[in-house]
This record gives sequence, C-alpha cells and structure tokens, in this order.
Amino acid sequence: MPQAELNVVTGAFSYLGQYIAKILLEKGIQVRTLTGHPDRSHSFGAPVEAVPFHFDDPPALTKDLEGATALYNTYWIRFPRGRMTYDLAVANTRTLIQAAKAAGVKRFIHISITNPSEDSPYPYFRGKAALERCLKESGLSHAIIRPTILFGHEDILINNITWLLRKFPVFGVFGDEGSYVQPVYVGDVAALAVELAGKSENVIVDAVGSQVYTYKNLVRFLRRQVESRSLLVPVPPLLVLALGKLLQPLLGDVLITRDEIGGLMSGLLVSPGKPNCPTRFSDWLRLYADDLGKSYTSELARHYR
Repeated sequence: MPQAELNVVTGAFSYLGQYIAKILLEKGIQVRTLTGHPDRSHSFGAPVEAVPFHFDDPPALTKDLEGATALYNTYWIRFPRGRMTYDLAVANTRTLIQAAKAAGVKRFIHISITNPSEDSPYPYFRGKAALERCLKESGLSHAIIRPTILFGHEDILINNITWLLRKFPVFGVFGDEGSYVQPVYVGDVAALAVELAGKSENVIVDAVGSQVYTYKNLVRFLRRQVESRSLLVPVPPLLVLALGKLLQPLLGDVLITRDEIGGLMSGLLVSPGKPNCPTRFSDWLRLYADDLGKSYTSELARHYR
C-alpha cells in the first residue's frame, strides 16, 4: 500500500494551523507539525505527528522536513516576550526556509500580512516583509498569503473586544473614519493555502473578506450583536495603549499592541485586492454571537505557558 503524502504545518495545534491541518487530514494527507507545544492535546480525528521546533539545530530541523511535499508556515509572534523578539522570530523563520530547501520540500506556503514593508515604522510589518524577501530569494517554489484580520471561533482579537463589551460599562474606541478593518474567515484562508499548495507558480495573494468596516463601526456592530450596554467613548490611541497596559496585571496578558493600533490607524488591515474569501463576517457573527466573548482568550496562555 503506498504511503500517504506528507505535509508539514507549523503550529497545527494553534489557530490558523489547525484549520489547515484539518483540511489536509480530510484529504488523506499525512500531517506532521512543528510546534512549541508538542505535548498539547488536539481534537483531530487522525493522528498528527508532533515534533518541537529545532531552530537552534538546523540539521535536526532539516531532518524533520524530509519527505514533505509541502510546508505551511504559520509561525510568527504577535508581540515580543522575554527573549523572543521580532528579530529572533525573523531569524527562526529564515532557518526554517533554509532547512526546507535543504530537505527538498517542493512547495512552501507562507502566511504573511497585508501591506508588509521593510520601511514600515512597525516591527511586525517590517519582519513580515523581510521574510517575504527571504523566501523569494530562496529559490523554493512558494506561495505567500497576506491575510487581513482573521476571525473565527478561536480568535483572540475580536473575541476579546467582545469580552470587554460584555464586561465593562465603558469601551474606549480610537481611530477616525479612515481606520478600516477587513475581517477574513480563518477557514477560508486555510482553504486558500491548501489550494495554492497544489500549484507550481510563485505567487503573492492577499486573503480578502468581502466586508470593510471602520473600526468604530466594527465595535458598534459587535456591541449590537452581543446586546452589550457598554457606552462607546472616543479616546486617543495612546490612551487605549495605556489602558491596555493597566489591565495587563489583571488579565495576565497583553491586550493590544502599538503595532496593532498603528496598523489599523494607517489603513494596513485592508487590502486593495478583490475579495477572494467568501465567508461574510456579518453572517458568521449573527450565527455565533451568543458564544463570542463569554470568556477572555489569553495570547500568553496560548503560546507562552
């Protein structure tokens, strides 16, 4: 009996990675994950081989990638923590790209972000742009996917906005009428990634939802759908950042980052491209609003503990 095709997914026990892994398993593809949490339980109906990231041991990392026809890279950090910085995350991903080439991986699917730029004032966007260039220069067959702002059941950002609307009598809203967001469903991005893995040409594709909101209107819509009575108050972005830092000891987490605020204020969370991901945020929210924001979702608990 022929052995099943092997694909590698970084972070298959995390957010976007698990959606990619589920699609692959449904197709009968063998999945191996590189993960920072190799012992984490998962809900997949089929076994997933889990191995730790070996960024500090390139030969071991190369061995873990041998035999894979495709590598889906979702590895990144939302914010620096301890010794984990954006520079280190960039260096780790460069090591992954080099290992994939040495291992003979046929197709590299890389998750980036909309509007990356190596001249960006925001390290998050600069790092993403640097890695796109590294992948282009590697000689690997590749697809680069640039999602806007992801939403889904395991989402952190939109879930926690809704949690704040449920818990607090006042919600501070920043941004002007040019501060847009364009939510895109995580399952649609995963399906796009798997589709592009089956092609051979090198491409860069924005993953784009069909609805665009100002940040204020997004918060208003969330407030209405979860029947919150929180009073929406316009506040300066720096005050939102300061209030987020005040809440950090209570939450044991980083609520919002300077790069997230700056990216939104600068219009970096929308795409000039045509929508190519069909799930409408408004339709999804109406179906699942009752469950959204019932509890706080911690980035630190998910990735660092």
